[in-house]
Amino acid sequence: MKLVSWNVNGLRSALGKGDFLDRTDADVVCLQEIKARPEQVDHVFEGYHVFWNPAQRPGYSGTAILSRQRPLAVTNGIGRGEHDAEGRVITAEFQDFFIVNVYTPNSQRGLTRLDYRTRGWTPAFIAFLTGLQRRKNVVFCGDMNVAHREIDLARPKENTRNAGFTIEERDAFDRVLAAGFVDSFREFEKGGGHYTWWSQRSAARERNIGWRIDHVCVSEAIRSSLRSAFIRPEIGGSDHCPVGVDF
Repeated sequence: MKLVSWNVNGLRSALGKGDFLDRTDADVVCLQEIKARPEQVDHVFEGYHVFWNPAQRPGYSGTAILSRQRPLAVTNGIGRGEHDAEGRVITAEFQDFFIVNVYTPNSQRGLTRLDYRTRGWTPAFIAFLTGLQRRKNVVFCGDMNVAHREIDLARPKENTRNAGFTIEERDAFDRVLAAGFVDSFREFEKGGGHYTWWSQRSAARERNIGWRIDHVCVSEAIRSSLRSAFIRPEIGGSDHCPVGVDF
C-alpha cells in the first residue's frame, strides 16, 4: 500500500495550482488544512472514495481522506468535544490497521496555544491512538506542527523558542512515539536537509530553509513492513509538500 499525506493549506487553492492529486498513484491520500466543506469543492477525485472532517469554523483547519478501497469504517475526531470542533482528526479502518489523519494544533505566535497543545491535545491524542492499537495496528500521518530534532529544521538555534521547535512540543512528540510508534522517514534517511514546510517569505523554499514537520508514523509491529518513506519537495501548490510511505 502506498500512502501520501499533504497539508494543502486550502484544498480549493491547491487544486487550482497543479494536478498532483489527480496524478498520484497512492492507495490512500490524507489531506490536512483543507479549509473547506465538501459542497465547496467542485472537483471529482476519480477512483477514490472521499471522506471529510471539516472544521465548524468556516475556512479553517479540516482534514479529509481519499481511499481507493472503501474502508470498513470512517470516524471523525477523537471522541473529545473540546478537541473535535476544528476537524483535526479523521480515521479510516481497514482489515489489518487504522489510518489516522491528523492536523496537530499549532502553538501559535507568542506560544499562546502551547499549553493547550502539549497538556490538553497531546494526552488526549495519545489516549486515542493507544485505544486503537489495542484493536489493531495504526498508521498515523499528517502535519504534526513539530520539528522533532535539530536535524529536522535548517536553523535550530534561531528557532529554539519558536512554535514548532520548543522543548515542550518536542517532548510531546517523544511521548506520542513512546506509545509504540516509529517515525517512518528516519527508518530510511538519517541525514539532514530534508524538509516538508517552508516559509513563504525570503525565498525560503528555493533556498531550502525549511522544517520537517509533516510525518508518517507506524506501529512498531509493522515497522518491518515498511518498504520506503519519501518527501516530495518538488510538488508545489502549498507551503507544505507531500510525504508518504510504501508498506
